[in-house]
Amino acid sequence: MTRMDIARCRLFNQRIAGTAFDKPGEVVEWLGAVQAQDYLGALWAVGLRARGATEADIERALADRTIVRTWPMRGTLHFVTAADVRWMLKLLTPRIITGSARRLKQQFDLDDATFARSKEVFARALQGGKQLTRDALYQALEAAQISTAGQRGLHILWRVAQEGLICFGAREGKQHTFALLDEWAPNAKSMERDEALAELARRYFTSHGPATLQDFVWWSGLRTADAQAGLDMVKAHFVREVVDDRTYWFPQHMPAATDTSPTAYLLPSYDEYMVGYKDRSAALDPKQANYASSGYGIFNPIIIIDGRATGTWKRAFKKGTVVITPHLFNALTNDERRAVATAAARYGAFLELPVAATQA
Repeated sequence: MTRMDIARCRLFNQRIAGTAFDKPGEVVEWLGAVQAQDYLGALWAVGLRARGATEADIERALADRTIVRTWPMRGTLHFVTAADVRWMLKLLTPRIITGSARRLKQQFDLDDATFARSKEVFARALQGGKQLTRDALYQALEAAQISTAGQRGLHILWRVAQEGLICFGAREGKQHTFALLDEWAPNAKSMERDEALAELARRYFTSHGPATLQDFVWWSGLRTADAQAGLDMVKAHFVREVVDDRTYWFPQHMPAATDTSPTAYLLPSYDEYMVGYKDRSAALDPKQANYASSGYGIFNPIIIIDGRATGTWKRAFKKGTVVITPHLFNALTNDERRAVATAAARYGAFLELPVAATQA
């Protein structure tokens, strides 16, 4: 297995190539979690992996409570399924909460007593199925003499969501809302710790393989020992192969590529194909990393051709069309330019808008 093989296998295992899903919830369940701090980009990350999906379809899955947006991993926003949200929070957030407690106290004067009072305020404000915007929740906190100034409000939301009290609700126009998690996802599953570790490892290596233990540690935010324990419980179901002195794990049966022509994909910011691994060199030449990232771990939208990053792209809206502007690392062949145009058209279909002429 070569690095090119690793990249192409990941395309198929992540269901970017050869997608087999009809529903947004199936995509999120397969991947385990989809990084989602860039909300509109995350909608496309799911839509990219579902047959014929539109942006409205993904938002409908969120409004219908099939998918939940919250902070389950690494202190970062993700989509997870409503069924998985509770056990993932229980497994993955305690370490983040403990690790951030001193900083939140020193920088924002937020302690356990303040968080406890904030939870009481939110529980009263949201009970009965209410969905409130961030500003409305801030107003409730201020009325209770809890200051939201200087990012205190955001850190309070972040903390109590990780503790499992609240999650994002449906959008109200362009404004995001929050709801009580118990009311939003009442049928969320519960798992004991070992079962949860095994399930998380199974999901990750099935959907993200070939991947290393270090990749899994990065993605999950688990301690290495816990990640290893999860892998040990499921490794009999995976194949092990050493490439360039790194041990990769991947499913025993993987889809095979049948089309030898160039195939391009327009990935959103933070797509799992890029951020789901500690080592991204299979898909991204380290020499191009500065072009792919805008700093502070923020990934620009990436153009992928045959598994490798070949440039970045931006979108803009003009007179009822979406304009795709590519920025390429190297010149493309005619076939590759046509593949990028096809990928742009697919993104336009997702937005239900025509695509203005692009030049790759």
